[in-house]
Amino acid sequence: MPDVHSQNRLFNRRGFLRQSTLATLSSLLGAEIVFADRLPRHYLPVVFSPTDGPINPMTDKHKDLVVLNDKPWNVETPAHLLDDRITPAERMFVRNNGLIPEKIDPATWKLTINGESVRAPKTYTLAELKKKFRHHTYQLVLECAGNGRAGYYPKTAGNQWTDGAVSCAEWTGVRLKDILADVGLKSDAVYIGYYGSDLHLSQDPKKEVISRGAPMHKALEDETLVAWAMNGKDIPVVHGAPLRLVVGGWPASVSGKWLHTISVRNKVHDGAKMTGKSYRVPIDPVEPGVDPPEDRFRIIESMPVKSLITFPRTGTLLKPGETVALRGHAWAGDRAVRSVEVSMDFGATWQAAKLEVPSNRLAWQHWTAEVKPPRPGYYELWARATDEAGVSQPMVMPQWNPEGYCNNACHRIAVKVG
Repeated sequence: MPDVHSQNRLFNRRGFLRQSTLATLSSLLGAEIVFADRLPRHYLPVVFSPTDGPINPMTDKHKDLVVLNDKPWNVETPAHLLDDRITPAERMFVRNNGLIPEKIDPATWKLTINGESVRAPKTYTLAELKKKFRHHTYQLVLECAGNGRAGYYPKTAGNQWTDGAVSCAEWTGVRLKDILADVGLKSDAVYIGYYGSDLHLSQDPKKEVISRGAPMHKALEDETLVAWAMNGKDIPVVHGAPLRLVVGGWPASVSGKWLHTISVRNKVHDGAKMTGKSYRVPIDPVEPGVDPPEDRFRIIESMPVKSLITFPRTGTLLKPGETVALRGHAWAGDRAVRSVEVSMDFGATWQAAKLEVPSNRLAWQHWTAEVKPPRPGYYELWARATDEAGVSQPMVMPQWNPEGYCNNACHRIAVKVG
């Protein structure tokens, strides 16, 4: 990828491409820009980003991540790139609802706690948060509620995520419950809602992008953090620097980025993306294609049990008689995973995988298994997790819902022996 100094030489003050730079761009990329002669006037290839323009998260990402949308940025990680035990920043998916803030100054950043159910509003600088409260570090699963949406039929609207809108990074910060105890809560507190500094796609600063939240029992869990570090470093801007809420096990939309305010409410939070059918599923099972009225939906809370095969990658060619060493991760929202099984005969039979305990509550669990295909041919390798309550992943599409949320069907990869 091109470095910032190289980029600076390619753009004028307005961020437009200068004349005769296509050859230079191709050189920086190490590949020809195919059909470059058809680039619209002033069009900027998505891999490049001017330093005085909107932030391009792909600049620091693995080259094989898949861009689903760039307004706003939504970027998926192929399953085989999630093989790390702790997800590195360059391989972490991106899910945005608005535009990434362009100007962030940690030295002046502040967090305000307010709302109907605090005794008195209080504001902290980032330095005060770090000094006043004990630091905690947890590995926490963040998964987009729409992960797996592409697997629903009939198709639903929204980004067509396959299986890679999930991560388990190591987050460092302070417990939200410690901050709330310092502020003081009234007895009628039932919910928290967050506010971030991302900008609405209309660029109207008065419009909320997303302002979601969680009930108090989740807000007060030990693992619910106001975090400033990810994997031992400052959180990358695209992932919410300098401060974000991290709420493991629930839809990642609850973990607000670019956090500047938390409001403690005496009712269910009613911010942007908390009303209507956003991040909600039908209360009762519905026929595929049916869209019930709004009052028949419930807010998604704990995410369902799920697993992922991260090695080998789909499409792998194996030698006859070769044993396949499988590995991956499993998670189950607020619950722990009890077991993982694998199949190579389309779910007709299953064998147990070796499952590790999580590094901490709400972290994913690593698993391994070995299978030996009996003869040359095409195989599908499936993984199925079961949580501590005995709930297993469905082999195929789970209960359909009109927003395409919470698809936790078995992950499968294709291999060929021969």
